[in-house]
Amino acid sequence: MRLLHTMLRVGHLQRSIDFYTQVLGMQLLRTSENPEYKYTLAFVGYGKNPDHAELELTYNWGVESYDMGTAYGHIALGVADAYAACEKIKAAGGKVTREAGPVKGGTTVIAFVTDPDGYKIELIQRAEYAQL
Repeated sequence: MRLLHTMLRVGHLQRSIDFYTQVLGMQLLRTSENPEYKYTLAFVGYGKNPDHAELELTYNWGVESYDMGTAYGHIALGVADAYAACEKIKAAGGKVTREAGPVKGGTTVIAFVTDPDGYKIELIQRAEYAQL
């Protein structure tokens, strides 16, 4: 088995596409529209399936917001430098909700950002990404 994608329901599709592509540096991989059932899908990511997992952004026509509930946690992204990533994200208009720094009780450097719909994204600093 392989993780293919995670689906997030979004209130404004283009705003979400802009955030994931312009702020987090993903690529818009493909879109599809289903007029009969009134929804549009956009897949974004750092590469395509099956080599990379993707995010499926689902826009249900006419629905502008969703209740987050208490079950959702976050999506995690590996970064070479969490401090620099936070600065870049802020410069691009993104919202950093926890500045880069060591995780409580540990040494791993993390940060959190929030997308336009309120979904949390954790940035985890990993030395191996500095080589990319």
